Amino acid sequence: MQKPNKDKSIYYIILFAVLFAFVVGYPFLVGKNPIAGIQNSANAVLGRQTADAAAAKPLKMNFSEILAASDAKKIATAVVRGDVVTGTLTDETQFRATIEHDPALLSRIAASGASITIDDSRGWTEMLGTWVPILMGLLFIWWIFKGVKMGAGGIGRAATSYNPTKITTGKTKTTFADVAGIDQEKQEVSEIVDFLKNPEKFKKLGARVPRGVLLSGEPGTGKTLLARAIAGEANVPFFATSGSDFSGIIVGLGVAKIKEIFEMAKRNAPCILFIDEIDAIGTQRGRSSFNDNDRENTLNQLLIEMDGFSNNSGIIIVGATNRPDMLDKALLRPGRFDRSVYIELPNLAGREEILNLYAKKMKMAPAADIKDIARGTTGFSGADLENLLNEAALNAARAGHDAIENSDLEEARDKTLMGPKKNKKMRDWDKRLTAYHDAGHAFVSVHYHDVVDPIHKATIIPRGRSLGVTQFLPIDDKYSMTISEIRANMAVAMGGRAAEEVFLGPDKITTGAEMDIAQATYIARRSITMDGLSDKIGPVAINQVDTFGMRHSLESASDKTAEVVDAEIRAWIDAARRDAIGILTRGRAKMQKLADELLKRETLTREEIEEIILDKPKKITKIMGKRETTKKVKK
Repeated sequence: MQKPNKDKSIYYIILFAVLFAFVVGYPFLVGKNPIAGIQNSANAVLGRQTADAAAAKPLKMNFSEILAASDAKKIATAVVRGDVVTGTLTDETQFRATIEHDPALLSRIAASGASITIDDSRGWTEMLGTWVPILMGLLFIWWIFKGVKMGAGGIGRAATSYNPTKITTGKTKTTFADVAGIDQEKQEVSEIVDFLKNPEKFKKLGARVPRGVLLSGEPGTGKTLLARAIAGEANVPFFATSGSDFSGIIVGLGVAKIKEIFEMAKRNAPCILFIDEIDAIGTQRGRSSFNDNDRENTLNQLLIEMDGFSNNSGIIIVGATNRPDMLDKALLRPGRFDRSVYIELPNLAGREEILNLYAKKMKMAPAADIKDIARGTTGFSGADLENLLNEAALNAARAGHDAIENSDLEEARDKTLMGPKKNKKMRDWDKRLTAYHDAGHAFVSVHYHDVVDPIHKATIIPRGRSLGVTQFLPIDDKYSMTISEIRANMAVAMGGRAAEEVFLGPDKITTGAEMDIAQATYIARRSITMDGLSDKIGPVAINQVDTFGMRHSLESASDKTAEVVDAEIRAWIDAARRDAIGILTRGRAKMQKLADELLKRETLTREEIEEIILDKPKKITKIMGKRETTKKVKK
């Protein structure tokens, strides 16, 4: 990266600031009307003070003393300058006093026989305070016009030199081998790598390589990592900046910085120019409620640079954003961002691949089950998975383990999903209630084991805001659900509230089912209004409007249809609740045993839960020397 050229305009800024500080601060340093200046003015006007009297210190008098001296006819001369009066008494004593400028007072002093002089001359400090701001204003106007006339060479160059764009330069060592879980996305950008390595292969066929690639997706999915991998795989220079670097207080700063970074990229072509969070400058024009001309001018300059008006051959623009819907349509058209790659959250295989990639850099125990962790992290991004392994390593260090074990991975996943453990002092009633609640979820889920995700564990150890939790581990990724799976999942969600009603009584139900009811309501509402699974509503899509993240309203539905939707949601939830109550009532004895065991042991695994509910034989493994024998114990 070249060093920015020095510009003398920056010295004008410093000079301007120094002069401004001097003018503003000078009156506070020397006073509004210096005594020396007043004395010199008085001596010049009167010319009657002797050398000894001029050297003597003036007598300070207050307002009442001035009046008394005037009435006694003791004032010989008086020089009035603003609100300060100086002069001599009849005994040739000099005096100084601060008075209000009152014509009646001056007439009273004059009537006593005193000689009064009004000094309205201006000293050099007053002249400086008047003319310096004018000269500074003219200098600033000249500087502005110089910047407008010279474009990026004027104010823009001075500003960019003083506030340079943050650009990461150089060749990166990151390759596609360092990117896991997004194989399809890597395939989408592999053509860019081929072009940068062998451009003649495409040119002889008349093919044009994409000038730009837009990477979009959820935060933490690996957009920046993929951009680095493209440059590292092609072994070309990598320039990285962010959209916010092109915005500033000074008008025209963004345009100058766009020119600066593209000039730098052209000198190092072929190369990758990566702009992170490009929506900061690429937002649709005209959407702002205020006049944002500077941002729009910056976007226009970016469009011109990407459009090929300049010879930018070999420069591949890679943009990244979490909000592609906000970008201007002109930015997304072919010829600028020719290709758009959406990076999805990793699936089960992708999560396992990402965990294995990061696990290579850590010391893992041989029995650590990465696949089990991948199954229990649905919806995690690559960054979330890396953070999970880091939390596991920290937990292993705290526990004094030599390597990261399964218990450390389990603790890290629970902490990431639900928060850290809480040392809450719970009442016996609360523990018993939580045991029934989570046992209800577990019991109903085992009843529907053929259609819902298998249970992983149930615990009544408080974490975050929850007093207990029941976890499920999906076998594989699901992209759709049948109506029977939806109703089964709703019954599992209502299993906790149903257990409270069956075992504690209808008058003992609590607020602990808040999240369960919200989950069941969401499933029912989506199935009825968007998936067309309700017989009363039919296959009709009704848009959902999120009002400030607080509630959902039905936008494209009449009042009558909205009432039917609300009634149908209530009917689905009531059906799920009755279904869960029926299951728990029929298996009351086993449910009671499951709740007692959960209350006693606090955490039960899937095998332990199924052993109680399904009467599965318990496997006991004994290690005898190097031989392992397994016995099945029947209950």
